[in-house]
Order: sequence, then C-alpha cells, then structure tokens
Amino acid sequence: MKITSITTSPYASNSYLINEKILIDPGMDTDRLIQKIKEHTQPENIELIILTHSHFDHCAAAKSVAEICNAPIAIHKDDAQALKSREESVSILFSAPAPDIDPDILYANGDIIKISETEAMEVIHTPGHTPGGISLYEPSSKSLFSGDTVFPNGGIGRTDFTGGSLDQLSASIEKLTELDVITLYPGHGPVTSDDVNKQIRLSLQMSRAYR
Repeated sequence: MKITSITTSPYASNSYLINEKILIDPGMDTDRLIQKIKEHTQPENIELIILTHSHFDHCAAAKSVAEICNAPIAIHKDDAQALKSREESVSILFSAPAPDIDPDILYANGDIIKISETEAMEVIHTPGHTPGGISLYEPSSKSLFSGDTVFPNGGIGRTDFTGGSLDQLSASIEKLTELDVITLYPGHGPVTSDDVNKQIRLSLQMSRAYR
C-alpha cells in the first residue's frame, strides 16, 4: 500500500493519499492540496474522499476537491448532520460558514473499503472527539489512520467541542488497543512507527486519567 502524507497548512489536518486513488481528510486549502496531489497523480484519478470526522480543519476543502476530482465523499453516518452546522463542525472557530457537504456514502462500524485486490481498510467507529469519528485499519500493512482519536506519544483528541465525550473517547481508544499497529497515521502531527501499540496504550491511560 502506497501512502503519501500531505500537509497544506499548520492549522489543517494531515491529508493522506492512498495508492494515488483514495484521499483521507482534504483539510482546508483546496488549491494547495490539488497542487500537492498533482506531484503524485492527476486529481481525476482520485476515486474516493474519506472524512475521518466532520470538523472544519479536516473537511473544509472536501466539497471543492470532490468537484475537481469528480469523487464521492464518505463519512460515518453519525457525523453527516454536523457538516451543516457551524457549531458541530467547529467552523465557527475559524469564522467560516459550515462546510455544507452532502456526503455520498455513509459508513457504519465494520464497513470495508477495498483498496486493491489484496488490501482493504476496516471502518472502526471511534466516537468521543465527535459522535461519528472513525479510524481506518489496514491489516496487511498494519496501518492505522486514527483521525483525531489518538496522536503520537499518548496524545488524545479533545472532547470539549459540541458532541464530544471523554467516556466515549476512552472506550474508542480501548478498541484501538486490540489492534496490532505498525504505523500510525494521525489527523495531526507526525506519522510514527515507533512501538505504536505502546503509544496507543499510553493514549488509553491518558484518557482514563482525565475521567
């Protein structure tokens, strides 16, 4: 599985391009993202845009990028309504309107996203940061795209936004500790392969300490 990490601004989420055809979290800067994508493939080769959750820093560019790529937008069903709300999408913090996205695909826990003939990602519902937050796990490479659920070095997502829940976040992280992860691709911060299972267990400890 070929994974390209893209960062478009200090405030936007990390974006990930998988096998030059699946885009995770477009972030906020359409022009810069498209420019970065063109360094690896043509935008029209993008077949799917996945949002790990509904927050503005992850999805503000999704609508315009989808139009350029002619690709569907997917999100967990429990976060779809938040794309229409300034409070739930936290676009209000950026003095911006709501993303106003009508997603084409609504995921549920356990859904499978085919990447290639031999690779597929499982959708893991990881609420807590938002009600419909997801993580994506690809077992053959043991790759985890964690959105804003966990970060390197025991970091955890904020739960003080609308729809956040520390109890739910802790339960979600506990689910992630059951996975065997070699490489963590977080929503913010560096990609890491440094004893990731231990880092996720530390995130679980941190979430429980705040309860």
